[in-house]
Amino acid sequence: MNLILFYFLALLAEVVGTIGGFGSSIFLIPIAGLFFDFQTVLAITGVLHVFSNIIKIILFHKGVNIKLILLIGLPSIVFVFIGSILTSYVNLKYAEILLGVFLIVFSLIFFIKPNLVIKPTNTNAIVGGGLAGFLAGIIGTGGAIRGVCLTAFNLDKVAFVSTSAIIDLGVDFTRTSVYLFNGYLEKEFYYLVPILFVIALIGSYIGKLILKKIPEKNFKKIVLLFLFIIGLVMIFKYLMH
Repeated sequence: MNLILFYFLALLAEVVGTIGGFGSSIFLIPIAGLFFDFQTVLAITGVLHVFSNIIKIILFHKGVNIKLILLIGLPSIVFVFIGSILTSYVNLKYAEILLGVFLIVFSLIFFIKPNLVIKPTNTNAIVGGGLAGFLAGIIGTGGAIRGVCLTAFNLDKVAFVSTSAIIDLGVDFTRTSVYLFNGYLEKEFYYLVPILFVIALIGSYIGKLILKKIPEKNFKKIVLLFLFIIGLVMIFKYLMH
């Protein structure tokens, strides 16, 4: 019963992550943390994201911005490798509360200043890409930072999703390889891999259909509220333990 609930929530995270443009990991990590230990969570979300981004590249293949892929993607891959290596040496319980605080701060900032963007410069793209990659490696999610960077360049929805997916694929393939090499996904959980593929396929497709109909401005407010609540739950969970 618990796993069925996890599958449903993972599918929901994939749908919302596709529409919101942040990726599913920012939602799935705190959700999966209720069912698995943090190292397993990192491996599961990494595998799901690899599948998800491959599917998104197929579904949203138009409007790819090669320049941004290089400016944001290359530093992301370098720093996601560094961040994922550090997960073997840092106390991961602090990474969980760090993620909770990050979600709360991020959501509050964009609630207060919904039109906040960064300047579309090469330097900001490189710095933002590096930060997004490092966060993805050490706490499992950096999509929100990457989303902020891409927003600055005024891409349309399709270009935004396709460009983000290509960058994310490189980031997630790198960090997932490190997680798997370090044994984060134990043999007892191998059966989840094909299930995660199905979830990525269905969730991305449903997300694409909804993205065409829902007003992005209104939905982002819902996403930010969801992130804020998840952040509170993660901090509460940490304090209870």
